[in-house]
Amino acid sequence: MALLRNAINIFVWVICVWLLSALNSANYLKSTAFLRAPEAPKTVEVTIVAVGDLISHQDVQKAAHNAENGWASLWEEITPFFMSADLAMANLETPIAPKTGKPGVPFCFNAPTELASALRETGVGLVFAANNHMYDQSVNGLAETIDSLLANRVLQAGVGMGMEEALAPKIIELRGGLKVAILARTDLFNNNLNQRRDRPWVAALDLDVDEKIIKEARERADAVIIGVHWGVEYQAQPSPRQREAAKRLVGAGADVIVGHHPHVLQPFEWVESGGRRGAVAFSLGNFLSNQDRKYDPSRQPLGDGDSRDGAALWVHLKKGPAGELEVEAHAEPIWTDNNCNDYEAGRSAKRVIRVLNTRPGARGQDMEELLAKRRAHALLRLNGLSGTATGS
Repeated sequence: MALLRNAINIFVWVICVWLLSALNSANYLKSTAFLRAPEAPKTVEVTIVAVGDLISHQDVQKAAHNAENGWASLWEEITPFFMSADLAMANLETPIAPKTGKPGVPFCFNAPTELASALRETGVGLVFAANNHMYDQSVNGLAETIDSLLANRVLQAGVGMGMEEALAPKIIELRGGLKVAILARTDLFNNNLNQRRDRPWVAALDLDVDEKIIKEARERADAVIIGVHWGVEYQAQPSPRQREAAKRLVGAGADVIVGHHPHVLQPFEWVESGGRRGAVAFSLGNFLSNQDRKYDPSRQPLGDGDSRDGAALWVHLKKGPAGELEVEAHAEPIWTDNNCNDYEAGRSAKRVIRVLNTRPGARGQDMEELLAKRRAHALLRLNGLSGTATGS
């Protein structure tokens, strides 16, 4: 009996020790849970930059061939813009179809595959590809363009190997998990070869259809950006069609509209519609081209060089802890330097075309003075003013 009682006592003692230990552990967990405050939802911020028309004129290709680093040299002053952003975008107004297409000629473009690789290397992650020149090398040229971009890891919006792909938004997840839906549309064609829905396709602007697509995209993304090829060439003010489209797209859910095609700057505005507010750059002008190549700032008015003015649209997205989105945006003037006059006069041995940041730098007094005038003139255009800056 004594042995049995001792065994029972030992068993009870072990159970008590175990229960005490368990209770202490539970209290410890409770106390540490109380002391460790839950993580507060985070605010996520991303930056996006977009530029206008990139046109592969023959002299632009010649300048790229002559440049030390090829195409990348032509916009090396703007590369820091691209590299510092979470996403950089441009309007690709040329097919990239050297195998299936013909060499580019005036008004009918084509570019080498080196252009696609240069875009990727300098930080451009997506191109708007819905525009009036995307069928310049026919249906096969569009298919090759899509393949060239894919091979170089450059996303595109607005074209596809079928209608459904061309119309669908690209949903891109950026830093912090912030998702952006990106679409592209063209309101005009030089040659509309959209014939079969299961073949290469360029997305046309159809406001009734696009309003529905944008509303659906808002359910899948935090922000919606649409690039639109629209307006009247060389006109500094938006057309009634542009303004109508902008209001409907913003009302449907677009946070940012990136406009291109006029080849000159048009105003940057905040458009209110349907209880919403969207940033609208009606035209960012040319990013890279050979237009206004003979402009002589020493004897011509500033307006004669308008097709060499461009802008980089900076967009700052801020997603709050509750999922609320804040959008900030502004347009930064840029300028295409072009030595056509010096080259043709024999003062320069090779063709040079390059895109410059218009903020003060160290490029020599004459160039700094020119850039200061172009910047002031561009800011007037972006603000919707038709006057010119001081100087001629």
